[in-house]
Amino acid sequence: MKTALIELIGKISSGCMGDAEIEQIATDAAQAYADPEAFLAANPDINYDDTFPIPLGEWVVVGSLPDTVLFQADTYVDLFAQIVDSFGPGVTFNIKPKQLAKTEALTALNRIQIQMASMNPENGGYVLMNFSQLLDDELQLVLVYGNDVPRVLELCAEVGIAAAPSLEALKVAIHV
Repeated sequence: MKTALIELIGKISSGCMGDAEIEQIATDAAQAYADPEAFLAANPDINYDDTFPIPLGEWVVVGSLPDTVLFQADTYVDLFAQIVDSFGPGVTFNIKPKQLAKTEALTALNRIQIQMASMNPENGGYVLMNFSQLLDDELQLVLVYGNDVPRVLELCAEVGIAAAPSLEALKVAIHV
């Protein structure tokens, strides 16, 4: 489990996290998956109980990812603004978050995906992927290199974390 978590977190972090941080999250999550009661007893500051819709190990992964890796928002405008911010001022985007304000969800997501797919071409661009169960926000996703999508989906299936390419998932959801 820990090995799969290390590879998964490494791939979804797209270089935004160091090896030590990835290793720590994977270690904690593996312990939480293996023995939730012991993990909670050893970490009383963890805000988790049985009413959460995901296992404790998954909760540890999701809760430990920095906001430059896991993007959570209620609108595509806010989501894209977070993505733009995560890249910093040195990266130019062809669209601006406010340009998505008056568009339908599918149009907004398609525009974001087109923009992200054009970046980092040596790694297959970026693909927006829904990640885990929604907790407090309408949108919760990570950016994955296009070349890594099949492996990320395999790893998510192996560790039991829900994941799907966001654009395809939305098309299915609205039956396009």
